[in-house]
Amino acid sequence: MANKWCQMMIAALMFMVCLTTTVKSQPQTNLLITGCSQINATNLQSFFSNLNETFRDIRIQLSNNTYFATSEQTRNSEPVYVLAQCRNYMSTNDCLSCFDTAREDIRTCAAANGARVVLDGCFLRYESNSFYDQTTLPGNQGLCGNITSSQQSAFETVVDGLLYNLSIATPKINNFYAAATAPVSGTNTSTAYAIAQCAETVTKDGCDNCLKVAYANIKTCATDVTDGRAVDSGCFMRYSASPFFANNKTIDIAPFLLQDKSSSNKGAIIGGIVGGVGFLIILLIVLLFWYRRSQKTAPGGSLYGATELQGPKDYSYGDLKKATKDFKEENKLGEGGFGDVFKGTVTDGNVIAVKRLALGSNTAKDNFESEVRVISNVHHRNLIRLLGCCSKGPELLLVLEYMANGSLEKFLYGEKKGTLNWKQRCDIIFGTARGLAYLHEQYHVTIIHRDIKPSNILLDNDFQPKIADFGLARLLPEDQTHISTRFAGTLGYTAPEYAIHGQLSEKVDTYSFGIVALEIISGKKCTDIPNESAGEQYLLEHAWNLYDTRMHLKLVDETLNPSEYREDDIKKIIEIALMCTQSPVSVRPTMSEVVMLLSDRSRVQNPPSRQNVDLANIRIQIDNSSSTTLSISNADATITELTGR
Repeated sequence: MANKWCQMMIAALMFMVCLTTTVKSQPQTNLLITGCSQINATNLQSFFSNLNETFRDIRIQLSNNTYFATSEQTRNSEPVYVLAQCRNYMSTNDCLSCFDTAREDIRTCAAANGARVVLDGCFLRYESNSFYDQTTLPGNQGLCGNITSSQQSAFETVVDGLLYNLSIATPKINNFYAAATAPVSGTNTSTAYAIAQCAETVTKDGCDNCLKVAYANIKTCATDVTDGRAVDSGCFMRYSASPFFANNKTIDIAPFLLQDKSSSNKGAIIGGIVGGVGFLIILLIVLLFWYRRSQKTAPGGSLYGATELQGPKDYSYGDLKKATKDFKEENKLGEGGFGDVFKGTVTDGNVIAVKRLALGSNTAKDNFESEVRVISNVHHRNLIRLLGCCSKGPELLLVLEYMANGSLEKFLYGEKKGTLNWKQRCDIIFGTARGLAYLHEQYHVTIIHRDIKPSNILLDNDFQPKIADFGLARLLPEDQTHISTRFAGTLGYTAPEYAIHGQLSEKVDTYSFGIVALEIISGKKCTDIPNESAGEQYLLEHAWNLYDTRMHLKLVDETLNPSEYREDDIKKIIEIALMCTQSPVSVRPTMSEVVMLLSDRSRVQNPPSRQNVDLANIRIQIDNSSSTTLSISNADATITELTGR
């Protein structure tokens, strides 16, 4: 009887092992990205004939136990080059199923002469020219899921180390693929899973460069959620707290890592297979965990169907004029430092925002298209998406994604004043910090915004912030010798070293962020003139005085419900905001450090000091905020906002 019971238990456990492996290696057809070229093939019969033939050839190759295939047909006027790749942890049948799904998805691009789709389990792309050696292209981005961990900071630390090591090791592995896991102690997500993969036709250096970009794109997800992806032309990364590959598919990446003892990340990596009874028990736990999470998917798809392959769309002036009803005043959304913005509806029914740029310089017009292409390649959930432009008409126009909720300014001081709850305000502060950190440190060039203020922070339908007007200062005349409040920042929000002396750095944006954070908390404007006889002060000075007397909470907007927030959270964010306003710039945190401080649940270790605040110069610039220009004494004011790294 005992033997029979043991046999039954062994059989049950073996069944669970098989079941778990099957679950983990499913086709994974969750669609992440679809991108279509804006140029159509001319000879459709030849084009579709070539496309169908290459697809058939690709499927035959994948059926022969391979994860990577290329095929081309170049015999007529419509050449077609195709590349397909499955994740190496998948079975042949699952790889074929994923390819079949990708093939159907990519046909939605109709007659476009180039297209790509990215699924969790595979990648498919075709073009009219060879692209097999391409690695990182415009459209690279991180895609974050929506599941959070109860101990996100601990999970984030482990994932960051895991992804970093994968980005280092994968280019050194023969087929440019690696999968690894790492333990997360003290959390409800006991293990982190991650993979990195490059197209097998790229070079080692190309894979290395692509994964560096992917790592920068995906690591921001780990501050919030337990699953994320990074997609690019030549590489892919993914991490999750849920297993998406079988445990026997991991690779020991330790031999491929540089022996740098100073790296604190390497301790996060473990490789190989857990054996014995412990392995089977873990599988049972993971199976239950997976079933709870299996229906969750990451966001995907391209905004308004915008191409991920060809850069910003070139709109005609007539179409945009028609979309905005001849730029009627009733369609005007607002006035920005670089021009007025109008709501428009294009022929496909999508609502857009059209900005009329107020640029009088011929040099700016000459550089317009190339600079707009740089800006359009910026993809982050907290940055306004540039969809296209128009440079052929009587004026320069930008086409941007439309934000139905408008600007933060409206919710702080306008008709919606007092309607934001504490969680929404926290999300806006955190999201703005993430967007600035991306501009400063995670994009391939440094972008200094220089005009962070509530009117340049727009809110989507979920009240998530998106920064607008970034990167446009490069279009300004290079011989400008004065700071104009219309073009180069808003006095009161601008750091004193820049407003008074013209010294520009990323820390100028850090200062502005601190001011905006104080405004979000207090519901008061930094430039409101105080009634000094009644003991009133400018916002920043008032905040410092309350901080010094440990009366932080008196700064909080009276419209907020005290039951919605924790006092410690309020105090911490006020302290971080004040840190951002310190002088000299060396004592201010970077925006990536701000993101880390906001993410960490512990108290601020190095609180701000009043001796590091330049209140005298702050008063000077606010008192001058009614004038249109402010002379400066440093030629550095003409420094460009985009500089190569």
